[in-house]
Amino acid sequence: MKSVLLSYNYLLILHAAIALALFAVPFLSKFYALLIIIFGFILVYRTKNKNNEVILVSAYLIGAEVLLRMTGGNFNNEFVKFTVIFFMLLGMVYSNFSSNAFVYSFFLILLIPGILITATIVDVSVDIKKSVVFNLSGPVCLAICSIYMLKRQILFSDLQNVLVAMGLPIVSTTVYLFLYNPSVRDVVTGTQSNFETSGGFGPNQVSTVLGLGIFIFFTQLVLFSKSKRMMILNGALLIFIMYRGIVTFSRGGVITAVVMIVFLLFLLYSFSNAQGKKKFVFVFVLTGLIAAGVWGYSSLQTNGLIEKRYSNQDARGRQKKDRLGGREQIMNEELKLFMDNPLLGVGAGMGKEIRKETSGEEAASHNEITRMLSEHGLFGVFGLLILLLTPFIIYLNNRQHLYFFSFFIFWLLTINHAAMRTAAPAFVYALSLLFVQVKIPEKAENSVD
Repeated sequence: MKSVLLSYNYLLILHAAIALALFAVPFLSKFYALLIIIFGFILVYRTKNKNNEVILVSAYLIGAEVLLRMTGGNFNNEFVKFTVIFFMLLGMVYSNFSSNAFVYSFFLILLIPGILITATIVDVSVDIKKSVVFNLSGPVCLAICSIYMLKRQILFSDLQNVLVAMGLPIVSTTVYLFLYNPSVRDVVTGTQSNFETSGGFGPNQVSTVLGLGIFIFFTQLVLFSKSKRMMILNGALLIFIMYRGIVTFSRGGVITAVVMIVFLLFLLYSFSNAQGKKKFVFVFVLTGLIAAGVWGYSSLQTNGLIEKRYSNQDARGRQKKDRLGGREQIMNEELKLFMDNPLLGVGAGMGKEIRKETSGEEAASHNEITRMLSEHGLFGVFGLLILLLTPFIIYLNNRQHLYFFSFFIFWLLTINHAAMRTAAPAFVYALSLLFVQVKIPEKAENSVD
């Protein structure tokens, strides 16, 4: 236990140092990105992916994506998605995949008609390649990750290692935010999403990854803190990340984290025996105290503006008509496009171009569901049904997957407020398809099959 704690501590210190290095010398960010790929490839090559190392490497990339973007480490916007796809394909070469994964191959086929429609566009002002890649890199990443992970067996403890691998660069992101903006009080003047408190990058995406970090270190605190020292450490990390997530003033990631935690606690409570349920009283109280304390401090640092933000008010306390920051209008326009083009849709990536022509606003969709409907029509409907139903069918024989609902909820809520701009929702969705065992049964250990 002592050696585990020491290695965990060293990894946290290392990632705090990485944040300091990237803040001091931004050029190192590209070097950092290359090192992840190189060391990741070496790890997978040497182990032949014996213990699903591609999932660990991909998880680390997911956690690092926003940090790389805000520090200029990404070689292009879809860098992490393409890299994750590469590692998933590499994993398939070494470890094959389930025959049932054809359902996600079919999902990929359903995207083709939308691509073909876009390919027929003759408007020279439209960059077809860029439009298709931007809008379909997320769904393709999701499908490839799902093909690899569907019904792949993994121990619950190993799944937690995957979460920790994802959480370590999120710690770096949080440290970087403190270095970039040490005083929240000095930069918060309204209730809109705040780029200063988000490291100069998109608050929505920063909030999303910090929300994921909140869930990761909550699980570390509640399920994997075997000593008081570990509890204090993980509790401090949770508070640290939660505070920076709240003061981005982007609500999506924080609300998603809360819902993920609620589903996890409900599942843990329902599976606990009488003695375990008594212990949960302490967990509930601890969770409530941490949340209240962080919220109170956030309110103090923002002069009460954070309450107005979550109450959908402006700085003067007036109620805003639009609850989703202009997203309702885009969603309504996309639903109208679907009603007008119900069979084939308007083509992959063309929703943004049509909005630009009709309203003059060059706004990309924040909602993956309405985008799929408007751009892929009936094929989009079938694609969404596959994504919504398949995880629950798998879960019927996968009840030991304690994070199933939390992972699924993260994907569903994230694609409704941040689409699939980052690779996180695609990868976390696929994690819900893993066949998780809390402990390998004795019979399975001795089996020759």
